[in-house]
Parts: sequence; structure tokens; C-alpha cells
Amino acid sequence: RAKEIKTKLGTLLQKPDSAIDFIIPYPEKPEKPAKAQKPSPEEALQWRDSLEKLLQNPYGLASFRSFLRSEFSEENVEFWVACEDYKKSKSPVKMAEKAKRIYEEFIQTEAPKEVNIDHFTKAVTVKNLVDPSPSSFDMAQKRIFALMEKDSLPRFVRSEFYQELIK
Repeated sequence: RAKEIKTKLGTLLQKPDSAIDFIIPYPEKPEKPAKAQKPSPEEALQWRDSLEKLLQNPYGLASFRSFLRSEFSEENVEFWVACEDYKKSKSPVKMAEKAKRIYEEFIQTEAPKEVNIDHFTKAVTVKNLVDPSPSSFDMAQKRIFALMEKDSLPRFVRSEFYQELIK
């Protein structure tokens, strides 16, 4: 319920003045959307039907993240990106460090960017973290991906910024 209120307030309070407001990256992220090549309208059109293609495109990811930030609902895409980064970890020590950070930032109750997953998924994820592996967050990541696909992507596709990309 609090997230619903947060989203509604965010929509009312945060009306960007121009499309450029949508592509300002997070300062703590190493991504550099400014260098990411703007997609062709044809490529951007494919994002309507494929969240996967949107997230794989650096410009698409930065745009989607900025759009969600404007709605105060960026925790899902942030979690998804963190999980992708986590899976690339080779060292067990690094993996354990990243797993702890992801848990504390996104999974634990009252986490700063807590994602909306059911109790069963949370329990399985916590159990997986006893012995972290590249698949520890898979179930939670799939649930969040499905949520973004069903909820966030349609809103993004209706946004002014996306509409400008496909012109």
C-alpha cells in the first residue's frame, strides 16, 4: 500500500520538463548512457514486445531506469541489474559479498529498495544464500522480471520519452 501511494505521489510530483530528464544516469553506476548509441526507431519498437531486448540495450536500460526513477519505482530494475552483475562473479568471496549487499538492499524486510516478492520466493532466496551460487537469486529475479514485463514495460511504452524514440 505504501508503494502504491509512493508511485501515485511520484507521478504527480515528478513531471520532467523535457525528454532529456529521462536519460540522466545514476551517478553511482559505472554505465555511461551518454556514450550509448541512440537506437533506431525500428530497434526501439522491438522493446514493446521484449523486455529482454530493452534490458540488453545500454540505451534502453538507461531509458527504462530513468523512466522508473521518475515514478519512484526503480528498485525492480536495480535489483535485476544487480542480479546480472552478481551472476558474473567468479570469486566465491566476491559472490558472497555481492549476495550480502543484494540481500540487504533489496530482499530483507524493510530494505532500502525492497522488491515486492512473495514469502515463498523470499524464503527460497534466503535459503539459497546459505551457500551462494550464481543461481541464488534466480527465482526472485524471474519474479521481478515478470512483474516489470507485466506492469512497468506497458507504462514505459506509453511514456512520452518512448513515443519520441519510435518517431
